[in-house]
Amino acid sequence: MLWRTVRRPSVHYSLGFLTLGGFVAGVLFWGAFNTGLEMTNTEAFCTGCHEMRDNVFQELKSTIHYTNRSGVRASCPDCHVPHKWTDKIARKMQASKEVWGKIFGTVDTREKFLDHRLELAEHEWARLKANDSLECRNCHNYTSMDLTRQSTRAAEIHKRWLGTGEKTCIDCHKGIAHHLPDMTGIPQG
Repeated sequence: MLWRTVRRPSVHYSLGFLTLGGFVAGVLFWGAFNTGLEMTNTEAFCTGCHEMRDNVFQELKSTIHYTNRSGVRASCPDCHVPHKWTDKIARKMQASKEVWGKIFGTVDTREKFLDHRLELAEHEWARLKANDSLECRNCHNYTSMDLTRQSTRAAEIHKRWLGTGEKTCIDCHKGIAHHLPDMTGIPQG
């Protein structure tokens, strides 16, 4: 009896009932998916593994992005996860590769982290370059900058490059929230 019902549900249930059931199931799935997505988008989640907590998070704590006179704090997702939903999903899929690194112990010690630091940084710099430093621009808006309150050098550079599409924030601000990797022997510019 049950097998027959599962096999031919339209015989026992109306199309409306099945449509409503599918809609409710879809809403529940979407809610659970979105809740899970947002749970992985917190500083607590990001620093839940010792690799992040003991390395890059400790560095962030000593920067102006973490502690400053205005009380505004950038957390891990602010800089590493896009705000737009489609871009966020794409970034989460990219980050799933990092789970393999966790499982296989790629950077589970400080020494391994330092050995891979340049490669990890280059991936992040390339991502920010490709999206025109979108995560930076979520908080720092060029049109709102008061260039008169910047140093002469910074104001000149911002006037020359920002908004041109030739350079983006990450081109000049590498190491702003984390220590730079050893870049000995790597051409600058």
